[in-house]
Amino acid sequence: MNVLLLELNEINFEQVLRYAERGKLRTMADLVARHGLCRTTSEQRYEELEPWIQWVTAHTGLTLAEHGIYRLGDVNRRSIDQIWEVLERQGIKVGAISPMNANNQCIDPAFFMPDPWTTTKISGERLAKLYPPVAAAVNNNADTKLTRGMAVKLLAGLVGNAHPQSYAGYTADVVGAARGRSWRKAMVLDRLLADVFISEVKKTRPGFASLFLNAGAHIQHHYLFNSATYDGPLRNPDWYVSSDADPVLDVYRLYDKIVGRVREAFPDYRIMLATGLHQNPHGELTLYWRLRNHGDFLSRSGVPYTRVEPRMSRDFVIFCDSVDQAKVAESRLDSLTGPGGKPLFAIDNRGDSLFVELIWSADIGADFVYLRDGEPVHGLREDVAFVAIKNGEHNGTGYFIDTGRTADHAEQFALTELPARIAEACNVTWRSSSDETAIQSPA
Repeated sequence: MNVLLLELNEINFEQVLRYAERGKLRTMADLVARHGLCRTTSEQRYEELEPWIQWVTAHTGLTLAEHGIYRLGDVNRRSIDQIWEVLERQGIKVGAISPMNANNQCIDPAFFMPDPWTTTKISGERLAKLYPPVAAAVNNNADTKLTRGMAVKLLAGLVGNAHPQSYAGYTADVVGAARGRSWRKAMVLDRLLADVFISEVKKTRPGFASLFLNAGAHIQHHYLFNSATYDGPLRNPDWYVSSDADPVLDVYRLYDKIVGRVREAFPDYRIMLATGLHQNPHGELTLYWRLRNHGDFLSRSGVPYTRVEPRMSRDFVIFCDSVDQAKVAESRLDSLTGPGGKPLFAIDNRGDSLFVELIWSADIGADFVYLRDGEPVHGLREDVAFVAIKNGEHNGTGYFIDTGRTADHAEQFALTELPARIAEACNVTWRSSSDETAIQSPA
């Protein structure tokens, strides 16, 4: 049977069902009622609960200890079998739109467009044109605009790929964003990815294809306290988001429509939904900041590098000429501390590169003073952009729905089993190229 995997990153289906009790999100609620809701389990340590870890597990059947992929974009550092190439080797045409931390190792996929943070080949001429402006929009600094050229290309991508059924949604997103509801910008991109996915599947009819959507995770992280299903004590200030707004419901409604469209467009496909993990409300006030101009800040701070690449939110990667230069860069970053000696950055030294997080989580005002080699430095507020107030935090439990079977609501399985379940649904085996013994598929 043909299978479509919808990866709704970090969505909390307990919240989906609470919204459903209020008469909303009927498509996803109907799927749960018809097919049950399984829970997936993953890593145990909080620092290992990251979507770029869990989705590698979901695609490879390997735990973090086995696949060793700890950072976003690092999947290219290792050659590991993923679900797409395993199925392709067994004669199944495959496709993927924006799979997180996945490497296109396929020989001849129906289509493959990577996530905005992973450098790998793009399969499909139309997708190759669409990818650069989409990646630029996602990787944009928190308070800057797309370049004029990229904005034109993104608009062209929208015009060329938007489905008429989505026109009203795009209009609502654009109008909402113009009126200060900035989360609608992330929804534009997910709406576009869904339109592209549906179009590509209709055109190529793959045996297996996946679609990864991330706006829900992004919006939960920033606005979960505004959800009508949240009953905790914390509130977002009005300058941050209006108290009458529910961004979580906005993006959940989008996903409900996308799931409905996929079911309607492909009645002959078996549809699987997976979240990888989910989010719970965060328990304290935490602010996220991002460097405005990474290279300029590093140069003024005496941090040597050959190039720097922004990643999600507050993260970036510094590439160096040598191990010795990386050690100097690490030492320079370590010398930057805030009040009380608290570090501004967390650094993961990988030899000739550094994965860096701006971890200062309190306010950075105009009078903020930090230390560089023990000397006071003013003006950090001009070097950073406010990103968000942290509202959601990761929980290693994910959710899974399979229209090909009915599950007990209490059923759970390890996320490592997902590729075998997909292979079984496609009537093939989950087999690693380095191991001729097929892993037992679940019944």
